[in-house]
Amino acid sequence: MSSNLRIACVMVGLPARGKTYISQKVCRYLTWLGIKTKVFNVGNYRRKLHGASLPHTFFDPHNSIGEQQRREAAAAALQDMIEWFSNDQGIVAIYDATNSTKKRRRWLYEKLSKHDIQVLFIESICQDEALILANIKEVKLSSPDYANTDPDEAAVDFIARIDHYKEQYETITEKDLTFIKLINVGSQNIINMIQGYLESRIVYYLMNLHIAPRKIYFSRHGESQYNLEGKIGGDSSLSERGLLYATKLPELIQNLGTQDLVIWTSTLKRTVETSQYLDYPKLQWKALDELDAGVCDGMTYEEIEQKYPEDFANRDEDKFNYRYRGGESYRDVVLRLEPIIMELERHENILIIGHQAILRCIYAYFMNYNHEDLPYIKIPLHTVIELTPKAYGCEEKRYKVDIDAVDTHRPKLKKSPSVRKLSKINLGASGEIVREPMSPIIPISPNLFPRTSSNPSTIDLSEPALGSLE
Repeated sequence: MSSNLRIACVMVGLPARGKTYISQKVCRYLTWLGIKTKVFNVGNYRRKLHGASLPHTFFDPHNSIGEQQRREAAAAALQDMIEWFSNDQGIVAIYDATNSTKKRRRWLYEKLSKHDIQVLFIESICQDEALILANIKEVKLSSPDYANTDPDEAAVDFIARIDHYKEQYETITEKDLTFIKLINVGSQNIINMIQGYLESRIVYYLMNLHIAPRKIYFSRHGESQYNLEGKIGGDSSLSERGLLYATKLPELIQNLGTQDLVIWTSTLKRTVETSQYLDYPKLQWKALDELDAGVCDGMTYEEIEQKYPEDFANRDEDKFNYRYRGGESYRDVVLRLEPIIMELERHENILIIGHQAILRCIYAYFMNYNHEDLPYIKIPLHTVIELTPKAYGCEEKRYKVDIDAVDTHRPKLKKSPSVRKLSKINLGASGEIVREPMSPIIPISPNLFPRTSSNPSTIDLSEPALGSLE
């Protein structure tokens, strides 16, 4: 997929303010939506060029050698980013560094603008010392900079490094730049000169992020009558074993020890019945209903293969993009779930009792799966999946309840000659391939909101009340 739109998200902020966490989250979100995105971490370039385990004095602004070497790392990362845009047809790059002075930001803006790359600065400001200390302990002290270093000594050194950056730190006040300021992990947000639909989506996503510790749990509904019969879709009730799972689920969740949990289910019987014994607040979401199989709803895979052999082969060839006639594709489900992802990022501890396709899509977002592999993720019945978001991804644990259930997972088939003819529109008896692989799921055109001085998405920084969104 090609596009003239290219956006560089340039991070700004002191060390231990969550810049890398934000960078990785934005990258996973956009990749999940099919937008080619990559993070360029200047710290990695600095370690590659000049080694790790450098003392805090390396970051002293009065250290001319250290300053020169840090500029070399910044330039190398920038050059690679520009080449990635050109050679790999990237859409969004994230430049992860402190970029803490007006001079550095102006240099980046001018270099990128010469290559027709839009620049969105993302500044993370945090005055909560407890959050800063937690970030130092969780992320920075486990980085290659402090490998084989005593944690207490590492903490002292890193705090000294932060003090060096504070000497020359300049918060963004440049009104001619496009930026968002995230203050104290989303308690206040200030935006300026935002243009285009994709920039607006990135900003909206950022405004929903928080870094408070939390758990996200997934469980498919208990085994259903349709599961026993090998049928897809429908709104069947639980089987006897599925009902038994529903009775055992509260004890398992209680033993996990998570407080203030909220249960999300779909509107279909099998998820509602699975949640019935859980004594927590519950919300039903129509958006969490299973992938709509259209005219194939209530059929077995054997029946689909017999009645619609061409479509059965097409779906196996491109399962993410295949849409059932009168129904949905996995691509459609990802688009349907985007508001759910926003809500998930706003909340803390959630248990989603859902369906196989739905949980695959949500799991793929958190675990950074590509679209080709997403439809084949194993989400077994009678199992609770626990995810704990971290700076670079999620920690995962699985808890299997000792109740048998059918295995509904269909593995990915080896590539074979396609029944589908690529030279024509891919219509079959029951469905179609709806998009070329790797095309974005949301629109990315910059022409929706051209940059003008009267742009309604611009917030005048002289009026703080308008720039503060809670």
